[in-house]
Amino acid sequence: MDASSTKLPIHEHPLFSSARFHSRCQGCCKWGDYYGGYLCNDSECGRIVMFHKECAESPLEINHPSHPEHPLILTETPPRFKCDLCGKYLFVQCFPYFYHCSICDFNVDTSCARKPPLPLHHPDPQEPPFVLIKENQSQERCRVCEQSVCGKYHYGRPSCDEYVHLECVDVAEKKSCVLCGVTLEGVLYHCSTCDFSMCLGCVITPPPLVIEHPKTHEHQLTLSTRQISFTCNVCGVPDNRSSYSCLPCGFTVHRSCIDMPQVIIINRHNHRLAYTNHLGPGFSDCGVCRRPVDQLHGAYSCSICPTYAVHSKCATTIKVWDGINLEGVPEEIEELPFKVVGDDNMKINHFSHEEHNLRLTSENVISDETTLCAACVYPLSDSGPIYSCIRHVSYNGQFVLHARGGEGPEGDLFDCLVCEKTSTGFRYTYDVFNLDVHCSSVSEPFVYEGHLHPLYYEHECDVCEFSVDFSCATLPKA
Repeated sequence: MDASSTKLPIHEHPLFSSARFHSRCQGCCKWGDYYGGYLCNDSECGRIVMFHKECAESPLEINHPSHPEHPLILTETPPRFKCDLCGKYLFVQCFPYFYHCSICDFNVDTSCARKPPLPLHHPDPQEPPFVLIKENQSQERCRVCEQSVCGKYHYGRPSCDEYVHLECVDVAEKKSCVLCGVTLEGVLYHCSTCDFSMCLGCVITPPPLVIEHPKTHEHQLTLSTRQISFTCNVCGVPDNRSSYSCLPCGFTVHRSCIDMPQVIIINRHNHRLAYTNHLGPGFSDCGVCRRPVDQLHGAYSCSICPTYAVHSKCATTIKVWDGINLEGVPEEIEELPFKVVGDDNMKINHFSHEEHNLRLTSENVISDETTLCAACVYPLSDSGPIYSCIRHVSYNGQFVLHARGGEGPEGDLFDCLVCEKTSTGFRYTYDVFNLDVHCSSVSEPFVYEGHLHPLYYEHECDVCEFSVDFSCATLPKA
C-alpha cells in the first residue's frame, strides 16, 4: 500500500487524502466542497469515489436516539435504501452507506446520523427547543416546505404547533452561500445584519482559514470570506464570491479549483494531459468547448500535440474525465488485438478468429452488398480497420473491444449506446454500455459529408448552428 494512502473500513481500496474535492460523497450521497476528505484513485472502481472526512471515518457501530433498542451497524448494501428518519430513497442518486439494524430492519443514512444532538434549540433562546418525534399519523405540515410530516421522523415543538422535517431544519432564506456560492432551497444560515449566508455543508465542514498546497501555489493561501470580484488563476473564470488568495503574489483561486489533478486522460483526446499553472502562447481553442484558452491562466496541455489545450473546468467535468489522477502512474502499453505473422506485415492472427491467419488484400475477394464485415456488420466496401481500446466522446470510461457476446440465441445481440441500433458485430464495452464499431470510430472533429464544417460532440456547429445525431451521422453513404 502506498505510504500516502490510508485503508479505512468504509471502502475496499486504499484511500488518498485530498485537500479539497467538489463531488458527490459516496458515504452520504451529498454534493459539495469538502476539505480534508478522501478519494479512491483505483481504476477498478470504474467511477469517481470520494468521501468527505466525516463519512470516511464513520464508526462501524453507533447508538442512535431514534433507535435505542439496538446498536446500528454501518452497512454498504442494506436490504433497502430508504432512511427511516427522513424518509428519503437515496439509491436514485448513488448507493450510499446506511446505519442498519438487521433485527428491526431499521435504517439511518449517515447524514441523518450526524444531525444535531437533541434537544435542538431554537435560534431564539426564549423559545422551547425542537425534539425528535417518531413517525406518526399526524396531519401537521412542515413549516419550511409545507409538506406533510406524516409517517416520517421529524423535529417538532408540539407546544407551539410547529414541526420541521429533518432535512429542512435550520432553513433561513433562498440566498447564495458566501463561501461556496451554491443557492439551495434547503439549509442556509443567514445574518440579516451583514447579509451573510452559509450553507449547511460549509457549516458542518467549514473551509480552513489557511491552506498550504504547493501543487496549487508555492505560498500559503488565505481564505477571503468577502464577496470580491476576481479571476481564478487556475481556471481563468471570473467570479465574485469567496476565494483563496496569496497576498504577496496576487494569486487567487476558487475553493473548487484547489488540488486539481496533475495528469489525466479525457475522452476527447488520445494522449495524457498535464496541468500547468501558466499555459503560455501558441495554443489552439479548448479541445472540449472550442472557446479560446487564456495563456495567462492554468489549463491542461498535451506534451505530444504541441497546440492542444483544454480549460481546467472543461477537462475535469464528469462527462469528459473518469476521475482518475494519473500522476505517478506509468502509462500502459496498449495491447493490439492481433499478432503480426511473417515479415511483410500482410498477415495477422486476430483474437476473434485465431484458428486461421488473415491476409490484407483487396484482390480476388468476391463480395457484394450482402457480404458483411464480421466486426461492424456493414458491407465490406464501406468499412475500414478498427483496433485496440478506445475512449469515446459519449462517456468518460475506457471501452474494450470484444468480438462476440454471451451464449444463447440472443447472446450476440446488443444495442449501441449512442445510435441505439441493434447489432451482432464486434462491440466496444465499458460496464453495461456497448458501442458498435462504426460509432466507436467517430471522433472529433467529425467530418460529415452532409455539412460544410467539421462537427463536435454535444456542441452545435459554431458557424451554422447545425447538428446531427449519431444515428443519422453514421448512416451508410449509399
